[in-house]
This record gives sequence, C-alpha cells and structure tokens, in this order.
Amino acid sequence: MAFGFGVLRLSSHEFWRLTPRELAGAVRALAGETSQVSRDTLNELLARFPDRKLS
Repeated sequence: MAFGFGVLRLSSHEFWRLTPRELAGAVRALAGETSQVSRDTLNELLARFPDRKLS
C-alpha cells in the first residue's frame, strides 16, 4: 500500500482496482526491469483492443 500510495501516487480507488500483476508490473518498471513485446503479440493485442475515437 505504501508503494501504491506513496510512490505511484495512486488514489485509493485506483490502488484497489489494480490486479497483483498490474502492481508487480509497476514495481518492475520503476526498478528498471523491462521486457519487449514481440511483433506478433503486439499485433494480437492491437486486434483485441483497438483504439477508439473519443467523442
């Protein structure tokens, strides 16, 4: 909780909506650990979650 509120500066609503995987990803990102997504995975994600125009 201290990391979510103090370091990430999340509201309580944002913090409690995080999954453990999302929180772990934030910790890894701030620790400098990154991983690359393959082109195939990226294309699959783009197909599953297309951008939508906001009106």
